[in-house]
Amino acid sequence: MTVEEQVMATEAGAPASGVRRRRSRREEILEIAVGLFAARGYHGVSMDDIGSAAGVTGPALYHHFAGKEAMLVAALMPVSDGLLAGGRQRVAEHPDNFRAALESLIDFHVDFALANPAVIALHLHELDRLPEEPRRQIRRLQRLYVEEWVGVLTALHPKLSAGEARVLAHAAFGLMNSTPFLGGEVDRQRRAALLRAATLAALLADPDD
Repeated sequence: MTVEEQVMATEAGAPASGVRRRRSRREEILEIAVGLFAARGYHGVSMDDIGSAAGVTGPALYHHFAGKEAMLVAALMPVSDGLLAGGRQRVAEHPDNFRAALESLIDFHVDFALANPAVIALHLHELDRLPEEPRRQIRRLQRLYVEEWVGVLTALHPKLSAGEARVLAHAAFGLMNSTPFLGGEVDRQRRAALLRAATLAALLADPDD
């Protein structure tokens, strides 16, 4: 199951497994808003723009969201929760095989990055638009997710310090999170294979060579 499906299941109170449920109208509106924010920037999009694109009148739109800020929180917070939960799950599935754990983490993140380029663009460019408390919570979730990677990397490379492993983890995220900037000249399956192979090669290389 992809991160996107896990997040949607979590929002609905359903388990993060099984058949994907039908999206709610709220989720459809949020997806449209995320796409507009990613394409035009947060300040380049009005609530009227979102309502028009979603075919929703003003009062109906405000029934689902108090405003753009609430949409941004709704778009970013569940994703950070989902990444952390998914990362922890994949590490736990391979307690004695750190190479397998790393490969599973990479597969997981590449699937997320390919499925959610607009959300990645929001994280890169619009996170600071959030109020202090949700921004702090998201940053905390992100740090915890990074630490899942750090644990695996330091197990694979015993000479690596935690700080050095964080450098490598963030470099890997930069590679995998390049999906908002990739064109469509390479099909999705091949893009996934290239991102996985490049990230794995970078993280398996001996840093002291």
